This record gives sequence, C-alpha cells and structure tokens, in this order.
Amino acid sequence: MGGVQRQGSVGGSAASRIRVTGGVLLVAHLAFVAWVTLRPLDVPWVMPANLRPFAGIRADLALGWPEAARRIGEGLALLAPLGVLLPVVGGRLVVSPLASLLRTVAVGALLSWGIELLQTGVPGQVVDVDSLFLNTAGVALAHLALVPAGRSWLRRRTTTTRLLRAPLPPEEPAQGRTPTIPRVGIAPWSDALPPSSP
Repeated sequence: MGGVQRQGSVGGSAASRIRVTGGVLLVAHLAFVAWVTLRPLDVPWVMPANLRPFAGIRADLALGWPEAARRIGEGLALLAPLGVLLPVVGGRLVVSPLASLLRTVAVGALLSWGIELLQTGVPGQVVDVDSLFLNTAGVALAHLALVPAGRSWLRRRTTTTRLLRAPLPPEEPAQGRTPTIPRVGIAPWSDALPPSSP
C-alpha cells in the first residue's frame, strides 16, 4: 500500500508492515500445511479413502470424547489461520462482511480440495472428504471470530489517528465589539419620485 491510501484500505507504513507480516505468516503456514499433509508416511497399513460425506466424522465421534475432540479439532485447526491471514494480506478495511467471508471460505475450500487431490499420490496419506468440510469450517469460524472485530478496531484506530494528525484550523484574530449601524429611516415615497414637469 505504501504511503498512498486506497479507499477502503489500511493506509500508511503501519498497514504495509501488517500486510508484509501477514504475507510472511501465510507462506509459513502454507509450508507447514504442505509438510503435514503431503509428506510421505512410512506406515505398515493405510485406511481406505473416505469419500462418503460425514462418515469419517461419525467414526471419530464413535471413538469417544477425548479422541473425537482431538481428531475433529485437528481438522478444524489445520487451515483455520487462513481465515485471518487472507484478509490481513488483502489489507482492506471497508468491505462487505459477507463478501469477505465468502471469498475467504472459498479460497480455504479450494486449498483443502487441492490438498485432498494431491494426497491421492502420496504414500501413507489418506484422502478423506470430511477433511474438506472440517478445514473449510475452521477457516469460516476463525474468520467470523476475529476478522469483523479486528477490522472495526482498525477502522476506529485509523480514524482517531487521522483526527489527531489533522492540522488545526488557524485561529481567527480576536475581533473587537461589533459596530452598530444607526438605523436609517425610509424616505417618503414622494421623495423617490422624479418631480413632475409643469
């Protein structure tokens, strides 16, 4: 963004630093996700791919509370940071909350879908359609929990900063007492008419 402000965007060097930091964190998170989901695993056996929606979630729930919470939590958390990092990298403060949510969730869903497709060729990794649902839900929950409140806070802060930095209007010189003008009477109508010729 630099020093020039775009309408609906965070302006100034602080905004540039936030966007760059968000970009670095986004790349680091995507590298972590690739390492977790796409590295070959040396395992003695692999479960079959789950292509039936919610079958994996039901199987996790059948394992009982602690294990089910861990597995479902991992699915929700894997891509959840994207729900915050994608809007940070975008850097827009004034945007429709629904449009922002839909854009972010769509990117998260496409990324999760891409991971599932790539896992078909990775030894030891199992394709699970429920991972797509959980990953996407995690992105949506993180976005809803943090982004609208964060944008609102940044808008207030930006407005306050602008007001504090705005130059004060020059003080008008002190004026003395306002002079009064004596009231002037209205001349009779006959004085305003030209004299009639004889």
